[in-house]
Amino acid sequence: MALEIINAYVETCPACRFIGKRYTPADSANGSYGHKWGEWWSKGWFEPLDKLPHMPIVGDSTMAAMRVVKGELEYWIGFFCPADTEEPGGYEAVDIGPRRYAVLWKKGDEHNGELYGLESHQLALDVLKENGWVRREDDWCFERYNCPRFTSPDENGRVILDYGISVEA
Repeated sequence: MALEIINAYVETCPACRFIGKRYTPADSANGSYGHKWGEWWSKGWFEPLDKLPHMPIVGDSTMAAMRVVKGELEYWIGFFCPADTEEPGGYEAVDIGPRRYAVLWKKGDEHNGELYGLESHQLALDVLKENGWVRREDDWCFERYNCPRFTSPDENGRVILDYGISVEA
């Protein structure tokens, strides 16, 4: 079965602070940050962040946020928190103004890579265009690994990844 987008809607997030750790392409392995997620789980790095207040956009999910700065990808793992939240020692933070996100539910096999990468992103951009939503260029995108959509595969082993792209108001 091929990757498909099964839901698309717009979600609003007030000004917030993303707290976590920032990675660049130098930290990736063949363009993937999957090994960084393994590091987070094995070292318990989500535990201090679980104690912080989270924005409603987080829900029951772990999060990644991405943007392009000066032509280079920044990939963050962590959570959207209220704007005045102080980051714990060993973590970084970036302030993000109010945003509207087109949220797309990508359904596919997490193990074959189809949920991630440029082809998947292009499919999401096509859905934005079909809905008349305009992407904010080089602005924030996120991956929301929602429980149970992402954590409970269907009978074909497929999961749903929430993918948000910042759109114009």
